[in-house]
Amino acid sequence: METKKREKPCCAAEAMRRIRRIEVGGVVVGLAMLDDILADVIESGITGETAIGDELVGQVKIYNYIPKGAEPLYRTALLAEYQNEVKKQ
Repeated sequence: METKKREKPCCAAEAMRRIRRIEVGGVVVGLAMLDDILADVIESGITGETAIGDELVGQVKIYNYIPKGAEPLYRTALLAEYQNEVKKQ
């Protein structure tokens, strides 16, 4: 899937507004651009938990560091956030 070109934040304050906090393995972390990423993946129509998880992790890694050993924890947390967003629609 081709990822959308996202507009860069204009300033530090705008960048901070684009950080969403989620719990990953019992620790709260802030992830940049997560709202945009979730919207893009929902809009893409990707199906299947594995494919959705791959896309979420791949896009989140563009803007955030994910330690290799923690990737399964991030995948679980991102899928939970994705499901919450889908329920809101």
